[in-house]
Amino acid sequence: MNLSTENPFHDQSLLGLYLHPTDPSAGQWNVSRADRPHMYRIHLRRANGETHIDTVVDLDNLEAKLHKWRREGFVQQTDAAHRSEPAHRSTFMSDLRATISDEAENTARPVHVTRVGHIDMPLGTGGPLVPPKNSAYLFSARSKDVLQDITENRRILLIGHTGTGKTSLIEQVAAHSNQGVLRSNMNGQTTVGDFVGFWTVKGGETIWVDGVLPTAMREGLWLIVDEIDFAEPAILAVLTAVLEPAGQLLLKEKGNEIVAPHPAFRLFATANAVGSMGKYRHLYQGANLMNEAFLDRWRVYHFDYLSPADEAKVLQRTFGPRVSETMAHTLASIAAECREAFTREDLASAFSTRRLLDWAELMLRTKDPEAAAGPTIYSKISAEDAALIRSIIQHHIALDE
Repeated sequence: MNLSTENPFHDQSLLGLYLHPTDPSAGQWNVSRADRPHMYRIHLRRANGETHIDTVVDLDNLEAKLHKWRREGFVQQTDAAHRSEPAHRSTFMSDLRATISDEAENTARPVHVTRVGHIDMPLGTGGPLVPPKNSAYLFSARSKDVLQDITENRRILLIGHTGTGKTSLIEQVAAHSNQGVLRSNMNGQTTVGDFVGFWTVKGGETIWVDGVLPTAMREGLWLIVDEIDFAEPAILAVLTAVLEPAGQLLLKEKGNEIVAPHPAFRLFATANAVGSMGKYRHLYQGANLMNEAFLDRWRVYHFDYLSPADEAKVLQRTFGPRVSETMAHTLASIAAECREAFTREDLASAFSTRRLLDWAELMLRTKDPEAAAGPTIYSKISAEDAALIRSIIQHHIALDE
């Protein structure tokens, strides 16, 4: 029992007052001590001040009453104060939308931009590090806020299962905006020297070689740190210094040289098992824990697999009329069911969009879904997983005997 000792009516005998937060006509239940020891007085007072019920009960009966009131929606006055509607609750969203509208009107559009998804993205300077453009790539609704954050030079961490398109989103934004990209995969063998730089001897001369981080910062490239949850602590310590939008890099090994970021520099990272994905850490052996102080320096977006509807669009955009609408939705449903099995841990590996497209491409050539699944799916996984995926395919496709 949790009877309040607070006294909203300055009545020293009052132990608790229970109200219905959305139905004032329900009245209020008052609980106070009775004259007899270990007994309690409860009475129901209506909005007009009349008392309709006034009785004395023991502790067991009081606890039964408390459970009944809670089931009916009554709460203690202290809780009701928190649950009652604040005076300005209804105006918040209209004020927010008005602010967003004003910002959109007052934001100057950069001179050299291109439309990516629904966002105006500054154009890069091009070069050999621009990823190849995939004209069939779908910038779905999940990418809108990420694209806006890129224009605002936010540090972006994309988390989610392998194969959900975290890295490909950044690469395709870069491809469509003519922006060069560097990638650094934290595979457990990447050293802080690879990342920051090192001294070496070349032609009898000792020279400094920049790692990927100072190179990207100096040249205005986008840097993607893949699988950051596998990075060694020394690399994370270096990253922390540049996670602010104007954060600078201190090269202690090079006489404390300071590297200031180029205006076009952007920093991204991907991870499988941090934040809300931490519950899947057992699926990604070797993934490290990351503290909240580090995560708070990023905008963290949880990326799930594309919806079957969006993936069907990707299939049709990729293969055109060779894949009918029915075929596209069937293949997308198979992929979705395989992913559900992976999440349940019935499958050991995920089913990426890349794998789905590869299977569809070979299927169009062989005209045989089962034969095409051999080199694109079954040969890459265990016999047990292959058997399960085969059963899923046969559930969706009536294969020729």
